Amino acid sequence: MTIRVLTGIKPTGTVHLGNYVGAIRPAISASLQPGIESYYFLADYHALSGSADADRVHRSTLEIAATWLALGLDPVKVHFYRQSDLPEVTELTWLLSCVTAKGLLNRAHAYKAAVDANVAQALDADHGIGMGLYLYPVLMAADILLFNAHRVPVGRDQIQHIEIARDLAQRFNHLQGGDYFTLPEAAVDANSAVLPGLDGRKMSKSYDNVIPLWGTSKSLRDSIYSVVTNSLLPGEPKNPDESTLFALYQAFASADESTDLRQAYADGIAWGEAKRIVHQRIDSELCAARERYHALIGRPQEIESTLQAGAERLRPKARALLDGLREAVGLRSLARLAAPVVVSDKAPKKAKLPRFVQFKGVDGLLNFKFFAANGELLLTGLGYADAKSSASAMQVLQVATDLQLKDAQVLIDAQPVGTLAATPAQLDQAYSQLLDALASLRAVAG
Repeated sequence: MTIRVLTGIKPTGTVHLGNYVGAIRPAISASLQPGIESYYFLADYHALSGSADADRVHRSTLEIAATWLALGLDPVKVHFYRQSDLPEVTELTWLLSCVTAKGLLNRAHAYKAAVDANVAQALDADHGIGMGLYLYPVLMAADILLFNAHRVPVGRDQIQHIEIARDLAQRFNHLQGGDYFTLPEAAVDANSAVLPGLDGRKMSKSYDNVIPLWGTSKSLRDSIYSVVTNSLLPGEPKNPDESTLFALYQAFASADESTDLRQAYADGIAWGEAKRIVHQRIDSELCAARERYHALIGRPQEIESTLQAGAERLRPKARALLDGLREAVGLRSLARLAAPVVVSDKAPKKAKLPRFVQFKGVDGLLNFKFFAANGELLLTGLGYADAKSSASAMQVLQVATDLQLKDAQVLIDAQPVGTLAATPAQLDQAYSQLLDALASLRAVAG
């Protein structure tokens, strides 16, 4: 079975070493595994919910796309696209929002945090909160469900968004009586590295303690040499488990290399020498990719073409899903109606027709009964796992013209589709009534 894995990257800033180690490198590695169908997209719609700087979003989109390509993401082997190039994303967002309970979004972490911050400052609870933030979880659900992803790699703070996507998928499936959406799972990697920044806290733009992924070898060296260390002198043993430098090194080095540096700490390595070793190791891993990155940044049209091609490759799949959803919710062509609607003061009486009726049996299965025009029960279905399967069986029965009878069972292509409601002595008569009733339905349908 092929597993669909989807990852969104929001273009809101410059990529740093923490992004690379914690998300980008493991994601690219996962895309090379057999049996994995990978989807990577630039979540530029999401970027608008928290940024009014159009130029920053534009530039960041280029930089992040170039980053993934420079680090080895192969757009031929994976799906790599920009969110805003697929209009189906926003169409699905609206369909999902129509089945989303307001209370569910009221409990979303980001919205609650914004409300709490307003209340703490004695402001109106919704002061400064836009619908982009409020509907963020629905847009994220649309990203995931558009391609029915099985797994979505996220940090622990994003698990709730996957749970909301599951809730919306289940609710839509239930309301429309079909298996339209796969229920996604959050994939949280407990072993993914969390890099410390220049001051020892988690590397984050919020703390302004990041080490940029790109730049030059010299700028990387300057950042590493500015990492805060303690006052232990050369020759004095140092604890690698309390060292930001060692944590940075360990995220890039092999087990043997880390063991060697750990011993050097015990032997009292000077901080300057430790920084030189750390810079040399990280720079050696990034050097070739850095050259590719700067070359790609200089060819934005090439990246644009790659993103456009990725979206075009996916649009037929996205459109197929949306066509099915539009059918389910009633957004259908009027040309499919059997006859124009005639408006009059007094509607004529309609002749009764044979009819199918669905019901849920005591065994919990969905099933159907087929009645003659006079209300006499003709046939009962076999029982089905869901309403969609039951409806499909009714449709097959209605259009089939090559029915067979074996005992009390009615067959199509030697496969049972239902049981006649008749005694053994009445089977032939009941079978003839069934055929007549089905023929009358086909005649009405044209």
